[in-house]
Amino acid sequence: MKILFQLMFLLIGFLPMLSQAQERISLEDGSVLNVFIVKPSPASDQPSPLVVLMGGGPGNASISQDTSRWLGSGFAQRGWIVAVPISVNNRSFRGSANNALIVQLINALQKRDDVSGGKVLLAGVSNGGMSSLEIARRHPEKYFGVAAIPAVSDAKTRNDSLKDFPVYLRIGGEDTLGWADQFDATVASLTEAGVKLDAEILEGAPHMFRMDWSTLGPWLEKIRQ
Repeated sequence: MKILFQLMFLLIGFLPMLSQAQERISLEDGSVLNVFIVKPSPASDQPSPLVVLMGGGPGNASISQDTSRWLGSGFAQRGWIVAVPISVNNRSFRGSANNALIVQLINALQKRDDVSGGKVLLAGVSNGGMSSLEIARRHPEKYFGVAAIPAVSDAKTRNDSLKDFPVYLRIGGEDTLGWADQFDATVASLTEAGVKLDAEILEGAPHMFRMDWSTLGPWLEKIRQ
């Protein structure tokens, strides 16, 4: 985990700082979720499409803030308004109860004047990537797609609901957690379900890696068409 934090700190240094603020968002169930919001740059007078970006590990405040900077800023530069939620129980947003918080968060944010209605992009790093896929499986019609960087799946995972659903997947070839060893099984699990998969293993990259916007950027444009 120490190495993960050091790498995120290094990645932050490569990116310009954008408008970022932590907000308390009231949810339908009466609870409150703390969220880092990164606004598009340049600013727009029109509502912006929403991406909910979930950090890795426990999804705590430190990880979520770093994720909003080194990855969220890239989305914001491409016209997205970015919401990076902080987990309420240090379990990221895995599982049905935590998945439900993301759905409520989307509903709350889409009531704002600066956020577009309609489909939303789900994105996540590690545990956040896994959370994104879990949420998408429940109601894929509500989402543009999932950018999982990284995530894994296997033959036991029920991905049938994701038929024709866009997924962008990247896994580092030198992932010390062993996720690279699960790349082939993950690709098989998703493609057999009929997912529209854009997947690559990044040779020499660790579990956390600098995003290749030359591939993710065009993918984002494609899914919004």
